[in-house]
Amino acid sequence: MTRTLSLPVLAHPSRLHAPAVPPEKKEKCAVFGVWGHPHAARISYLGLYAQQHRGQESAGIAVSNGKVISAQTGMGLVAEVFSDRVLYELDSLGGKGAIGHNRYSTAGGSVACNAQPLLESYIRGQVAVAHNGNLINSDALRRHFEEAGHLFHTTSDTEVIIHLLATPQQQKAPDPLAATLRRLQGAFSLVFLFADRIEAVRDPWGWRPLVLGKIENGTDKPYWVVASETVALDVCGATYVREVEPGEIVTINDAGISSRHFAHPAEQPAHCVFEHVYFANPASIVFGQNVQSVREMLGETLAKEAGVPADYVMPMPDSGRSAASGYARASGIPYREGIVPNRYVGRTFIKPTQTERQAAVRLKLNVIAEIVKGKRIVVVDDSIVRGTTTKAKMDQLRQAGAKEIHLRISCPPIKHPCYFGVDFAERSQLIAHGRSVEDIRKYLGVDTLHYLSLEGLLSCVNRPAGHYCTACYSGEYRLDPTHPSTEVIIEDEQMRMFA
Repeated sequence: MTRTLSLPVLAHPSRLHAPAVPPEKKEKCAVFGVWGHPHAARISYLGLYAQQHRGQESAGIAVSNGKVISAQTGMGLVAEVFSDRVLYELDSLGGKGAIGHNRYSTAGGSVACNAQPLLESYIRGQVAVAHNGNLINSDALRRHFEEAGHLFHTTSDTEVIIHLLATPQQQKAPDPLAATLRRLQGAFSLVFLFADRIEAVRDPWGWRPLVLGKIENGTDKPYWVVASETVALDVCGATYVREVEPGEIVTINDAGISSRHFAHPAEQPAHCVFEHVYFANPASIVFGQNVQSVREMLGETLAKEAGVPADYVMPMPDSGRSAASGYARASGIPYREGIVPNRYVGRTFIKPTQTERQAAVRLKLNVIAEIVKGKRIVVVDDSIVRGTTTKAKMDQLRQAGAKEIHLRISCPPIKHPCYFGVDFAERSQLIAHGRSVEDIRKYLGVDTLHYLSLEGLLSCVNRPAGHYCTACYSGEYRLDPTHPSTEVIIEDEQMRMFA
């Protein structure tokens, strides 16, 4: 297979290596696709911009003119990768459809070669693919292909999907894409761009969100759109139609839209509940529920579980705002913002030394001493992963004169790794692994600490509790990443695990 890029990759040299220190938590990724729109590249740009919160390491757009696929990827934010000139060139090269991707690395490093969409050529022509999720059998698949002499251009788990699709075994199948997908294990919301169509795919467990929308154009053939979150539909003027179902392949082409299933939906879905806690945009509808409303309910439930006398309720910007609003409303304690973010400070985790990182944290979050001095404050945040950044924030509040600090977290302690698309994959990185809440409280230097119970969290979502993946809290995995089935390549007759 040959990598084909029609435009140069725009990557700043300083962005070509992974950061030395990981962030508290990395967003997953965002995918987007639109077919039929005369300015598909620009619509994709808007869709990616609306989903920037899901990935800030790299961005990319691939476009098709019906015969040839062209792509542009680069390290950095959407606006950094796509100048007006680049968008103009992509638009002129396209004309049929486009797909896009924002990335945060969960498998494979933060390097330019891993930026998506991945664009390759195989026996049936070109294909580009954008992936949100994580494949737990990718290492085994990759090892199998490398032993067979395949050359890989990236370190991403996504590339094995293209190698699978290109094999003679899959190409002989009545539905090569469906046959390929049946060999994947793990979380995957995928958008494929072929020269003549888009194929949108969601794994049988529905780990990651994936939604369909349409842009009306005054004809009986609207422009169809697919995205990770509904906020992307809103921005590009599309109306929400439905979720892509678990185990479904949705085809979008000149004829319109059609659907087929490569697998039956899992009897017990595994929707990532962390989407509601942290990842998704508050304006989005995720798993059939508005994110802002869920987060406010999390705060209300938190106040009922762990109320404490205080002068103010304060959010930890920006992720704690929704839950803090709910906590204040339920507790009757005034809501007040005493921690103000500086919008012009970049990501603190890329600073080369600990001293610089600490200084960046202080620049990024400014404590208003006049508000917190001598006060009992309830600080609400969405989660604590490693704890180092949280400790720095609490130290700032204490130094500003806070009399009491009561830290409230709107989800349970994160004790276990995630293998399905969230970047906290090592137990040693998790402050709650092997430590009591009291141990964590002492480390953070707060007067009291309370995490929302798992039961409280699940009471705020509207689907059955068993339909959500809570493995990072409970340690109960729907798919075991250590199971022997992830270590071998199983023949087609044995791969009917979803059928």
